[in-house]
Amino acid sequence: MASEPERLGGVDFVGSWGVSRSAFASRLLERRGLLNDTLAILSGLFVGTGVVAVLASFVLPVGWDFVAFVIVSLALMFSLVIYALPAHPHRRFGYANLVTAFRASLVSLTFATIICFESLATVELALWTLVGVVLFALALDGVDGYLARRYGQESSFGARFDMEVDALLILVLSLAATILDKAGHWVLLIGLLRYGFVALGWVLPRLNGELFPSFRRKLICVLQIAALCIILVPFVAPPFSTAIAAAALVALVYSFAVDIVFLLRQPAEA
Repeated sequence: MASEPERLGGVDFVGSWGVSRSAFASRLLERRGLLNDTLAILSGLFVGTGVVAVLASFVLPVGWDFVAFVIVSLALMFSLVIYALPAHPHRRFGYANLVTAFRASLVSLTFATIICFESLATVELALWTLVGVVLFALALDGVDGYLARRYGQESSFGARFDMEVDALLILVLSLAATILDKAGHWVLLIGLLRYGFVALGWVLPRLNGELFPSFRRKLICVLQIAALCIILVPFVAPPFSTAIAAAALVALVYSFAVDIVFLLRQPAEA
């Protein structure tokens, strides 16, 4: 979850960034069945999302920059998934990861809408549609976990993929809150706090230690998305939207503080 201070680039998700191109290609080719299955799924979602973006550009007052933004952002996300694929322990990409990849497509469309739709704040129908898409993505957040357990496809790869999509969605929504003047620029801290923790881990290696499982982190992640979604509703305006965002930020800071204190108290590795 995005409220869980996991490390970007950890071995469970992307392996070692120092792996040579030839070694990386060899690792992928050794699992050709998994690679082909993954490419088929991601390619289908990529094309489908691109078609939706093109159709939306004819309905919404957005230009081709909207389509380009969707394609580039989704291509980047899916490229990271392919890079991480050797760490996937199962023979197939899996239903759970398919749902997570679909959620990534929704996030790319949401991101592009917020960045490229200049009159978004004045079009209530567009805002309600955006809220609906985010709520749908949030609902699917529980589906992928259920499918992973149901079909025995649980993995650290899938968990990290899910968490990164959550983290990006929260960053996108906090950006939307700023652009729509629902709260001050400080609301961006909700989306940036986790990435800041990751960067801090490069300076303080002790923060890269293992964390205990926590329902608190999962709950606060859901609350962040729900709170940011609520303040996007057209009739929710300051000071109410500001108060909701502030409460969400306080809860997130508390969650990170608990984990940081725990990690700093652990004995340093020899």
